[in-house]
Amino acid sequence: MISLQEATQIIQNHLFLSKPVEVKLMKTLGRVLREEIRADRDLPPYDRVTMDGIAIDYQSFAEGQKTFFMEKTQFAGMLPTHLSSPQYCIEVMTGAVLPVGTDTVIRYEDLEKEEKGEQTYFTLKINEIRQGQNIHKQGSDSKQEDVLVSAGVKISPAEIAVASAVGKSSLWVSQKPLFAIVSNGDELVDIETKPLTHQIRRSNTYMLLSALEQLKMKADSFHLPDKQAIIEQKLSTILAPKSVFDVVLLTGGVSAGKADFIPKVLADLGVEKLFHQVAQRPGKPFWFGKTKANKMVFALPGNPVSTFVCFHKYVVPWLRASLFEPNPLTMPQAILKEDFSFKPNLTYFLQVKTMIDENQKLWAIPIEGGGSGDFANLLECDGFLELPAEKSTFKAGEQYDFIRYR
Repeated sequence: MISLQEATQIIQNHLFLSKPVEVKLMKTLGRVLREEIRADRDLPPYDRVTMDGIAIDYQSFAEGQKTFFMEKTQFAGMLPTHLSSPQYCIEVMTGAVLPVGTDTVIRYEDLEKEEKGEQTYFTLKINEIRQGQNIHKQGSDSKQEDVLVSAGVKISPAEIAVASAVGKSSLWVSQKPLFAIVSNGDELVDIETKPLTHQIRRSNTYMLLSALEQLKMKADSFHLPDKQAIIEQKLSTILAPKSVFDVVLLTGGVSAGKADFIPKVLADLGVEKLFHQVAQRPGKPFWFGKTKANKMVFALPGNPVSTFVCFHKYVVPWLRASLFEPNPLTMPQAILKEDFSFKPNLTYFLQVKTMIDENQKLWAIPIEGGGSGDFANLLECDGFLELPAEKSTFKAGEQYDFIRYR
């Protein structure tokens, strides 16, 4: 049996070898960028008007001119017009190219407009203006070839906006692994089946499917009976080198019972065991290994809370690291709200409900449950407080790593 820290390190040493793949821009949301997004031209690409008003040659104002004849209008989307005389002005709209011969924009709010026949004049209502005001200068945000977004960023609508602005209709992102979720147990029946008195419906499969869906991952699911030959036959297909699956999540059959065939079957199929059993509760029987073709196998204990803990503690950070997300092991800290004690020399994942106080501190309130099979208790909680193995008494006010699932 190994420690939680050892298990974490072993898993992080065996990441999915994610390759960059080119994906259409609108399919990249939530993916990890594997290229730099660079400016294809200066941003903004021209001196851009930022206020509706008039554009003038500042020198005319500096020499005392306050009233300007409006000779034309420059709209956004038009080629730049030319100011024919420094004593004139050009009416401009937000987003327009700054007209040639002008260098300052005065907004409508600071002007009085006067119509004389078919001619329009604008007179300043203020005494001070600044040369170059209300103009977004060409290249002031970025120069051509500047890096706008670095590789390794998780793509949000903001990155999609930048990519579209520089003409990127597709992006290189991390390839997603395909998961196979495999449950086993004769006591488990399908969700639509009315269970007999000795049976229960499958829930771990749907819990893992939905958790992966939240992470934008694809998965197929399988269920196997407690028959060693059938388990071996099916897993040999799922784990075959040419199988479409990159990662296998097994749930159940990994402990020491007479019907727990998973460790032996995996060994018979040549899957390398990297560890079996972690000094933690719940989730002690957790098994991890890999095939010769570098397909990763997470064999999670079958009790629902154990499955849930192991998935969030180990599989999620492994996936984040495999996809090149930054700081994959970083967890927030929460403050224990009440005293708690736990005697065995094991890392304990305490089910907690959280609250944020008026000082924006995160507090964790222990929620008593019925053990690792009490999945209904998960409904009351927001996550798990990770209590270290070297202690048995935990005092209110102490801070520990918090694994959030809600």
